[in-house]
Amino acid sequence: MMLFHTDGKRLRPHPRTLRVWVFTLLLTYFCRGESQLIGSSVVATLGNDVVLPCHLEPAKDAADLALEWTRPDLNPRFVHVWRSGQELVFKKHKSFEGRTSLFVDELMFGNISLKLSKVKPADRGTYQCFIPALDRQSFVQLHVGAVSSPVIRLAGTDRDKGGVVLQCKSEGWYPEPEVLWLDAEGNLLSAGPTETIRGPDDLYTVSSRVTVEKRPSNRFTCRVQQKDTNQTRDTEILMPDDFFDLLSSSSSTITGLAVSLAVFVILFFLLLLFSVWNWRQNVIKTKRSTTSGTVSREEKNTTEISSGEEMKPLKGKGENERKPVSRNGKLLLVKGIKTKIR
Repeated sequence: MMLFHTDGKRLRPHPRTLRVWVFTLLLTYFCRGESQLIGSSVVATLGNDVVLPCHLEPAKDAADLALEWTRPDLNPRFVHVWRSGQELVFKKHKSFEGRTSLFVDELMFGNISLKLSKVKPADRGTYQCFIPALDRQSFVQLHVGAVSSPVIRLAGTDRDKGGVVLQCKSEGWYPEPEVLWLDAEGNLLSAGPTETIRGPDDLYTVSSRVTVEKRPSNRFTCRVQQKDTNQTRDTEILMPDDFFDLLSSSSSTITGLAVSLAVFVILFFLLLLFSVWNWRQNVIKTKRSTTSGTVSREEKNTTEISSGEEMKPLKGKGENERKPVSRNGKLLLVKGIKTKIR
């Protein structure tokens, strides 16, 4: 076959192009009439059933062929083994017992896909579809995921900024997802760090908070996504303008009340200090007055006693006279009586 330019001149093919053509012709010739196994990549939802595709092209009857489904990272590696029209259960890995099956009625059409029931997180991995007699194999990558729609709620207000705090929470994800906040134009919003909790069932719960202010369009989106499984869930919330206006007015009112309360507290504190100071002054004055009165009374009593002593007559010797008496070298006073003590 010759190629020509539009002007009629012959086009000389590039040597590299010639090599590609030759390789394609040889591959077509040698593979003519031989079936090839075709596999793919699959995403399964946790707890559901999934089909791992594998089929012969062109179609060929595989009912009487030995078929093997394996996972190289397991020991034993067999997931499903088919021999002589039946499954060899004793060869398979225990984690797949009672959960795998072939489409027996479609084996004659070259369909050797494997159905896996009640998918678990541990089922993720690379599976091999193999036909020993034909020495044909293909690989299927299984991704296991669990998703749920996020829920947005009002978590509070930021009166300093006049904004609203929104919280987004989503439960039951696998593998661990990420959380994004978007505005109405699809721009990313600056949010706090994502909180992640992994439950006993290996499922993840994620939550995130963001503070939003009044915008031309108060529509905000929480997006939870898992890149490996290509799963995304969005939830939107629309905040009315009146809410932000009310929040702003409330913030001004609260600020005024706070200032008034602060002034009242200061005045009350000063009044309390003045009252305490005044009370102490009164106590000091009272103590001084009491002390002065006591001193005056004592001086008066002392004067009266001195005057009484001067006017008191002297008592005679016979009246209640006390005389010293000696006993064993000690003197005893006996009132008006002479006593000798032996």
